Amino acid sequence: MKSIFDITNKVAVITGGTGVLGSSAALSLSSGGAKLIVLTRDKGKCRELGKAIRSKGGELLVLEGDILSKASMEAIRTTVLEKYGRLDILLNAAGGNMPGATIGPDQTIFDLSIEDFNQVTALNLNGTVVPSLIFGEAMADQGSGAVVNYSSMSVPRVLTRVAGYSASKAAMENFTRWMAVEMATKFSNEIRVNAIAPGFFIGNQNRKLLINADGSFTERGEAIIRNTPMGRFGEPQELNGALHFLCSEASKFVTGAVIPIDGGFSVFSGV
Repeated sequence: MKSIFDITNKVAVITGGTGVLGSSAALSLSSGGAKLIVLTRDKGKCRELGKAIRSKGGELLVLEGDILSKASMEAIRTTVLEKYGRLDILLNAAGGNMPGATIGPDQTIFDLSIEDFNQVTALNLNGTVVPSLIFGEAMADQGSGAVVNYSSMSVPRVLTRVAGYSASKAAMENFTRWMAVEMATKFSNEIRVNAIAPGFFIGNQNRKLLINADGSFTERGEAIIRNTPMGRFGEPQELNGALHFLCSEASKFVTGAVIPIDGGFSVFSGV
């Protein structure tokens, strides 16, 4: 009997698939039988991911594109539809931060760089909105599909320093809910738009912020662990159960949701 979590032969487009969390998601969806299309600005970064997926018999198509360019995304959509005839899953895992959009220990909010703030907003908000609109249109035409966005613990709770990142992810969460309603009411109740909100996972962008060169936790890393009831950082693969749920028929009545995967960080008061 077919499992409600089955994603065999689903066609999945992933942005940010070369990052620590994105590559883990790609490997996991591939292991579940999905046909993957990873969007990147540098195909060379997908070499190891491609080897890992193909070594297990998975199918991967790597396409170069700019997630902030409507024309670029439209060209990729055409390529995907010509090859596979449909698009079932969009995973918006691309995102990031910049030094000028953060508030250092000796700075105040008035030191925020508007230029960097705008770039962070473009990446985290527009970098989700543009692919969602372009690939979401294909889902609207076929009457089904699942979009999964990546939010952050910096949305429900104020985390020091990451002002630009927090604001852009908060806007992205609002867009997630807005698009969920739009797709279900105007196109099909078989199109779902949701998000996951990872807690603290060690990646290339935050490693030095959380872990010292000797492997011990920084002051910020220790503060996070103190405020995480499970008492540890997450492992990338621990996001994938929720991803499979949101990409499969198991979540067919779930839309507009943001699922925290954070070891309890979002519900803990610290006292």
